[in-house]
Amino acid sequence: MSIAEKMAANQKQVAISEFFEKNKHFLGFDTLTRALITAVKEAVDNALDACEEARILPDIVVQITKIDNKKDILQLDVEDNGPGIPRTSIEKVFGQLLFGSRFHAIRQSRGQQGIGITGVVMYSQLTTGDPTHVESKIATEATAVAVDIGLDTRKNKAVKSNQDRVDWGDKVHGLRIRTTMKAKYQKGRQSVWQYLRMTSIVNPHADITFIDPDGQKHHWPRVTEKLPGRVEAIKPHPNGIELGQLQRLCGESSESRMTTFLRRNFSGVSGRAAKELCEVAELEEKLKPKSLKAEQIRALLEAFQGERTLRGKPVKLLNPPTSCLSPIEELLIKKGLSKTIDSKFVTTMTRAPNVTQGNPFQIEVGLIFGEGMAADKPVEILRFANRVPLMYQQGGCLLTKAIESVDWRQYGLDQAGGRGVPKGPAAILVHLASTNVQFTSEAKEALSDNEMVMEEGRKAMLEMGRGLRKHLEKKKKMGKTREKFELINDIIPAIAEKSASLLQLPVPDLAASITKIMSAVIAETTTTWNKQTKQTDVHIILYNYTSRARSYTILVTWPEKQGGKMIGNELGGRKEATGVWAWKLETLQPGVQTVITYSLGDIEKGDWNETDVFYRGSQEVIGATKMDEKLLEEIRRQEEAFIEQENLTEEHVTDSTEEEPTPPPQKEVVSQVEAPVETQETPETDSGETKQTTLFGGDY
Repeated sequence: MSIAEKMAANQKQVAISEFFEKNKHFLGFDTLTRALITAVKEAVDNALDACEEARILPDIVVQITKIDNKKDILQLDVEDNGPGIPRTSIEKVFGQLLFGSRFHAIRQSRGQQGIGITGVVMYSQLTTGDPTHVESKIATEATAVAVDIGLDTRKNKAVKSNQDRVDWGDKVHGLRIRTTMKAKYQKGRQSVWQYLRMTSIVNPHADITFIDPDGQKHHWPRVTEKLPGRVEAIKPHPNGIELGQLQRLCGESSESRMTTFLRRNFSGVSGRAAKELCEVAELEEKLKPKSLKAEQIRALLEAFQGERTLRGKPVKLLNPPTSCLSPIEELLIKKGLSKTIDSKFVTTMTRAPNVTQGNPFQIEVGLIFGEGMAADKPVEILRFANRVPLMYQQGGCLLTKAIESVDWRQYGLDQAGGRGVPKGPAAILVHLASTNVQFTSEAKEALSDNEMVMEEGRKAMLEMGRGLRKHLEKKKKMGKTREKFELINDIIPAIAEKSASLLQLPVPDLAASITKIMSAVIAETTTTWNKQTKQTDVHIILYNYTSRARSYTILVTWPEKQGGKMIGNELGGRKEATGVWAWKLETLQPGVQTVITYSLGDIEKGDWNETDVFYRGSQEVIGATKMDEKLLEEIRRQEEAFIEQENLTEEHVTDSTEEEPTPPPQKEVVSQVEAPVETQETPETDSGETKQTTLFGGDY
């Protein structure tokens, strides 16, 4: 036998489970501390995903028990109230790597690879030799199935033992996991406690309980009964297709026409676009996709990517639908942040959906500022991808880079040289919702670079920074005005009273004099929860401390997008845009106050803690912000774009059901490798950046 033959004889295929057994650090089991966090993460993520898919409000209990301190052996118990797992599926879910329901589905999901929980079983077995105990109760069965699961790493197959039935009492459904492993429990920022705290922020619908090794109980209650919106799987978009993927789709196709194939297998392809793609790729419409040759498939890909054009322009395609995304939403981010961090100011925003390489994504951010946080330390960064906390590799993460790209000094935070993580009493949250989150490794701890996601994150940070600056400026002005008012009201009456006494004259009416000295229009706003009515009451008082009558239009933000209703609005007014209401105050006399009152219904306690007030008028209103008309116009354009996109989606769905469709009259987005959701002019900010606003400021 030759040397080459001997070498070839020694080669053999390695099972995926055997590979990860020898490279467990890829899955996040590289240190004893991190191994525990990873195990908790995988179990909790699975519980949340299962509950949301079954439309169940999650109740999750995590308990860690020390088994052997000297050998660093811990026991992890995780219990949820999800739908449970059928007996026949348990061994595949827990004992087979790359088994799952989400890998092929193009939609937002916490887990996609089918590695996580089986990795926990593998690590437990590797470090202690013990199997993982699983108990599962489904609603259609009277008892729960109990089984010990191990993993045959050479075959990537589960090893079952001790299978039995156990009584769960009144509990209708759920899952319990018990596993032992070599791991260390620690406190601090990179800990199980921190992971669960962060999870509760972006999952405000979940009730999470944690019992630490010392027996101390930590509880993060749910703050909303609203489950995340359902996500729908979408078809791949031509902009995100690779050559090999297109070859496979063509080879597996059973369609008899290219136009039918294009419409049925891709999102964003109308009947007109399908015909034009065939035209520029020089393909007969009646061709069977399965019969395409390699050069024809390549030509079709070039048409997808805009390298082949029609009359000098790329074929126009619709953007993929965004029903595959489930953002947290601004109000719920506020509630999540407020329940874990004590502060008087919170600002949040959800950017409009965008597309990169055919994959829809959305950036959400939040900033909390004020009490309970150190002013001389870096701000706390809370990173998330598809509602999952990212706790490691902060410096190498795209989301951190987006924060560092902003000069926070102009917004009230310290930052050496205008670079790096800013310092101040604040926490910054940034969340990426996407159908295809690109991580730097299998451990899923940091996001890889993407120019479009980076830019969206940066723009969101700039908008939040402007909200913080407005808050600080308003707070400063109100403080000075209040100090001036109190001083005038103390000193002037005392002088008048003394002078009148000396001159033996009556004390004069000082209202006009105080008004002239103050020379300001002040707005004081209170937003409070009414326990009796279960509504949020808003009171806006305008004081005219000037020498002449004033005329204003007062505008406020309100949670219309979140389903809120305006009640008891006696002054009437009119809607200026979605979530913006306005009142015209024709005459505000000197020394007189005007009160605007209304209530907000159909929202929960804590949903709306502060109302942002804006004005139109020549005289500054302290306590309000002058309305940026360009910004208001941008909001209106976004409304129109959203309605148009919905109409286009409906037309596309109708179009896709017809064999030979008639192209509907519609605006479409030019096909690009990285196409934006909508192409439109946006107003310039003070720093030269384009601005997209869904939120005007924050709470304080």
